[in-house]
Amino acid sequence: MRVKKKIFVLDTNVLLHDFRCIYNFHEHDIVIPIVVLEELDKLKKGSDQINFNAREFTRELDRISGDHLFTGGVALGKGLGKLSVETGKPFSKTIAESFPENTPDHRILAIAEYLSQKNPTFFVMLISKDINLRMKAKSIGLMAQDYETDKVQNIDDLYKNILTLENIDSQVISKLYEQPEGVAKDEFKIKNKLEGHHYFILKSEKTSALAHYDPFNKVMNRIEKQRTFGIEPRNAEQAFSLDALLRSEIQLVALTGKAGTGKTLLALAAALHQHKHYNQILLARPIVPLANRDMGFLPGDVNEKIAPYMHPLFDNLSVIKNKFKPMSDEYLKIEEMIKNEKLVITPLAYIRGRSLSNAFFIVDEAQNLTPHEVKTIITRAGEGTKMVFTGDIQQIDSPYLDTQSNGLSYLADRMKGQDLFAHVNLIKGERSYLAELASDLL
Repeated sequence: MRVKKKIFVLDTNVLLHDFRCIYNFHEHDIVIPIVVLEELDKLKKGSDQINFNAREFTRELDRISGDHLFTGGVALGKGLGKLSVETGKPFSKTIAESFPENTPDHRILAIAEYLSQKNPTFFVMLISKDINLRMKAKSIGLMAQDYETDKVQNIDDLYKNILTLENIDSQVISKLYEQPEGVAKDEFKIKNKLEGHHYFILKSEKTSALAHYDPFNKVMNRIEKQRTFGIEPRNAEQAFSLDALLRSEIQLVALTGKAGTGKTLLALAAALHQHKHYNQILLARPIVPLANRDMGFLPGDVNEKIAPYMHPLFDNLSVIKNKFKPMSDEYLKIEEMIKNEKLVITPLAYIRGRSLSNAFFIVDEAQNLTPHEVKTIITRAGEGTKMVFTGDIQQIDSPYLDTQSNGLSYLADRMKGQDLFAHVNLIKGERSYLAELASDLL
């Protein structure tokens, strides 16, 4: 039986999420509604990632466009389908009665419905990251789904990366204390195939230990809870996090977990502890205005507008500074680094385009980044740079991202098993009992 060919109708948010998405639909045809080009035109000015993506897609469309873009479509390449732009279509009775407002979303629905009726032998599918638009499409009998290409499939397994091993021979655990160079992993009788860095809680009847698997030497090393620039780990997960942050061979770290688990604080403490090894420490976070309020609504100049979004990073810095007396060497060193711009807290948009060499770069709230944004950031890393991404995949502020499609999950999934990457998921909150209770119950 011959499989029906598909026509994918793309919403604007898909192109803003991945401006090269048109090459990910294999042999199937792609249709861009004309209203999508109107929306992209409105977004082409600005320094945010969506503005960059809008410009890049427009340039790509201009590069491949030909005489048939509006009449039959332009071939995208070998093994790929055709790309075409569909002009506006009148609302059918069903759409007019269901959605009387003449909005861009409803105009996209009208085009998708027109294509479905015009091509009965094709599967016509609307691709949108807007859940409401997908529900509207399905309500009038149109097929619709999310953009699936960069979604993480086994999300639950991804965040269970700390293994607890019971009934380990106590003599083997004792070797961890006695042999700083490590103990061969075979002595622990680990059934799982180990690729990349892994962390273990080892238990026997008499003793226990925290351990790290070294993928370079194929051995297990004991991890000690070490005080780092005034911050002391309060649980095993925090000890594992500091170990990953302090290991020079690990150039890329992902720290995930709910609010209050200490992700950003640990990353900053580790960066300050190693400040002599780096030319600059950078802390950045994406600006995602809440309640659909753009930054333009805030009073003041640009620095005053972005200040509220940077407060959490300054709060973490204050926690570390308060660990020391005002005239201590550590306190004065932090003040000096800020003054000389060796320690910089900034919006992520201000980092774009820079080449980051010999820097310790912390990206906070990385769950609000798209996979493409994460890739763009990491590819800016020069020699000697260490990158740390922190975030909580349960607190996503972007309306078009979820636990499977955000950049932080994508990073943890794609980099899993690489020798230069480590991922620690923190579960236990340490901010306060009240914060922990609220996070669990509310």
